[in-house]
Amino acid sequence: MENSKMKAIIYSEYGGPDVLHLQEVEKTSPKSNEVLVRVHAVSVNYGDIIARNFKNLPASEFNMLALFRILAQFGFGFSKPKRQILGNTFAGEVEMVGSGVKKFKAGDQVFGYTGETMGAYAEYLCIPEDGIIALKPSHMTYEEASAVPYGATMAICLLKKVNIQKEQRVVVIGASGAIGSAAVQLASHYFGAEVTGVCSTQGMESVKSLGAAKVIDYKKDDFTKNGESYDLIIDVLGKGSFSKYKASLGQKGIYLPVSFKTSKLLQMLRTSMGGGKRVICALATPKQEDLEFIREFLEDRKLKPVIDQSFPLERAAEAHRYVEAGNKKGNVVLTL
Repeated sequence: MENSKMKAIIYSEYGGPDVLHLQEVEKTSPKSNEVLVRVHAVSVNYGDIIARNFKNLPASEFNMLALFRILAQFGFGFSKPKRQILGNTFAGEVEMVGSGVKKFKAGDQVFGYTGETMGAYAEYLCIPEDGIIALKPSHMTYEEASAVPYGATMAICLLKKVNIQKEQRVVVIGASGAIGSAAVQLASHYFGAEVTGVCSTQGMESVKSLGAAKVIDYKKDDFTKNGESYDLIIDVLGKGSFSKYKASLGQKGIYLPVSFKTSKLLQMLRTSMGGGKRVICALATPKQEDLEFIREFLEDRKLKPVIDQSFPLERAAEAHRYVEAGNKKGNVVLTL
């Protein structure tokens, strides 16, 4: 008889990395419109860290609108987690498909993003066939493919909203993270912009290898004091401000905070009137076609994920500790 259990990393209370533990749970089974994926690799994202300790997260560290925090509490649970399996960026092999599925078949190698439903720190997951899932680029390992969907689909959604032109000058603050590293590559290789990456000392070498024309160590240099002018400043964690970057923007330059609170929304309203420098706050809502676009880009070898470390699934707590220490130089992946 087929085993109806699967291994998963579970957390039943909010807290530090030690709340994560390996457990056998009921194996998930696909509905008629779903694909059952045997997971081979899943990346550890910033969202996993936030969700794991959501109850104890200071308001100052939640980089989005207060309304989103309230909605997230309903989704994740107030006093204890509702969704007990983290992980949303995965790569694996289709094991079975629901009766209505047309796009995928058993044996297909796929990668994808489950969003806030999470569930990828497990041997198996189910995802709708019209969800953010696509065939894995043939030349990539599962580890490499698992590191792509979240950052790359978010980055392409955001870059499309600001209409980058060839040879424009772009700054990416937070250039070594999942969204930042994808934004560097897409802005330079697809849109033809001249990109300056801003990151920590550890990330400089990898950001340079991704196609950044210049890389600035934010601990040593402040790009706003170099007298240069830019067409677009992308602030991944949204920790900067329009007032800080305004002087570094060209006449019609755009400040794009990927994460933003109410103050930045008000700045967007104020700056939208004048026709000059402005703030754009945009929510990235990736779709399957965004991942398909990214897959083609990957097949052309124009986008490459940076893997810093891989940990086996059972060492998820250790992987979380490593990510939280702030020294990673690329993506951290769990392998099954």
